[in-house]
Amino acid sequence: MSNQGAEESGTSTVNVSNDEAGQQYTASLDGESVGTAAYERSGDTIVFTHTVVQPEAEGRGVGSALIRTALDDAREQQLTVVPQCVFVAGYIERHPEYQDLTQ
Repeated sequence: MSNQGAEESGTSTVNVSNDEAGQQYTASLDGESVGTAAYERSGDTIVFTHTVVQPEAEGRGVGSALIRTALDDAREQQLTVVPQCVFVAGYIERHPEYQDLTQ
């Protein structure tokens, strides 16, 4: 299953898709891959291990769109989120609406 989302970022749209086989969410901007959020899934737990946004896409909302989509998917699937990645942990800290997903 591949979940997808799209968000406006200035004049461009950030598209996010879940590559379950590769265990990563991928963000595209203008059709080009510009970011990933890697995870490991085990039962009802998803551990976010690493997030990367290409330097040319920084400041354009790519990381936020990537993590928001991933966390929304986790909520929909009733998963417990373990934010090992500093970026994901920081996002959850700044967005209290996602704090209930962590243990």
